[in-house]
Amino acid sequence: MSDPVIITIIAIIVLLAFSGFFSGSETALTGASRPRMRQMETNGNRRARTVNLLHAQQERLIGGILIGNNIVNILASALATSLMITLFGDTGVVYATVAMTIMVVVFSEVLPKTYAIRHADEVALKVGPVLRVIILVLTPLSKLIEVVVGVLLRLLGEPVTMGENQAREEELRGAIRLHSDSNTVAAHEGQMLGGVMDLDDVEVGEIMTHRTDVDMVDASLPAGDILTRVLDSPFTRIPLFSGDPDNITGVVHAKALLREVQNHEGHIDEMDIAAVATEPWFVPESTDCLSQLHEFRDRREHFALVVDEYGSLQGVVTLEDIIEEIVGEIDDEHDIPVPGVRRQADGSLLVDGRVTIRDLNREFDWKLSDEEASTIAGLVLHEARFIPEEGQSFAISDLRIDVQRRTGNQLHLLRITPRAAQSDVETLPATTH
Repeated sequence: MSDPVIITIIAIIVLLAFSGFFSGSETALTGASRPRMRQMETNGNRRARTVNLLHAQQERLIGGILIGNNIVNILASALATSLMITLFGDTGVVYATVAMTIMVVVFSEVLPKTYAIRHADEVALKVGPVLRVIILVLTPLSKLIEVVVGVLLRLLGEPVTMGENQAREEELRGAIRLHSDSNTVAAHEGQMLGGVMDLDDVEVGEIMTHRTDVDMVDASLPAGDILTRVLDSPFTRIPLFSGDPDNITGVVHAKALLREVQNHEGHIDEMDIAAVATEPWFVPESTDCLSQLHEFRDRREHFALVVDEYGSLQGVVTLEDIIEEIVGEIDDEHDIPVPGVRRQADGSLLVDGRVTIRDLNREFDWKLSDEEASTIAGLVLHEARFIPEEGQSFAISDLRIDVQRRTGNQLHLLRITPRAAQSDVETLPATTH
């Protein structure tokens, strides 16, 4: 065997090794744990920092790997074809095709990718520095190809860039769901993580305590009466109003009020309740819970009054309300059991009309829409397009909802059952009555 043939065979082997390097690197860098790499970089690992830099330039990374891989594969195939033609004549093309297909698939694709996916983090740390140098060398060609691809995408009417933040959020949500399916404890953790991610999609108007359930005190009452009402209330902070309940003048804290009683040595009538009350803080009902959480933290407040676009009081929202959106309902020794959801012997549920749709969806894994209404009564009113009478039934989603009790225009009590007999359910009107 002559020296040129040996040199060609060695060159083919080297090119196949480079092809395997590119294939394995792509798999390793794609499959490497980004949170772990971030943590390793924080701990001072330079190789992890290189991997994170490559991740940050993902389009250029993929482009550089594809360019390098195609160059070595095409060059290896060309050399193998030339060698086989020299040794076997025209039939050497067939031999070269078969031989290169087997070697590329086995040694340059399957073998390196299988190893890389099993040891993604380890391989990524090893190949990162080398690959970064190669990508820097190929950057001019990679940028040229990016421009050409961008022009072609525009001609095809496709967006050149994707919503990276949205894609990452969907990826994270998918990882949370995958983790939540493992066991009961993980399911609860997944629910909390999902609650954190949903905070910016939930408005305070959806989680607030409605004004009809808020304990408020008239500031014009004698100090003794105000003290009695504050002590009788299960809530720590009580809004004070003057004349009209919409005219909130302050918020009195039970602890501050008791301290004032101590300062006056029991002479309650001498107390100035207005001086004890703090300035009310009003927030729009359209404020998202994530922003409100940051505001609570920055202002070191736990309590805010919610108003609509006209400035009318709608209710109150507390830090605990937002935390409950993450961890679920929190009850303490001062909470009064409010009629909410009561399971019946026949499998139906008696539900207070003020119960929020989000709580029902969480508790029973329902898919009721909360875009048009925040409470179950509001959802019935929205779907019905009129104020239903007691005894009327409606089919919403896969549920049958019966109006059990109505006072004035308010739906106080509803019975919810899985929709069984559709013939007994009134068809929802398509137009407003």
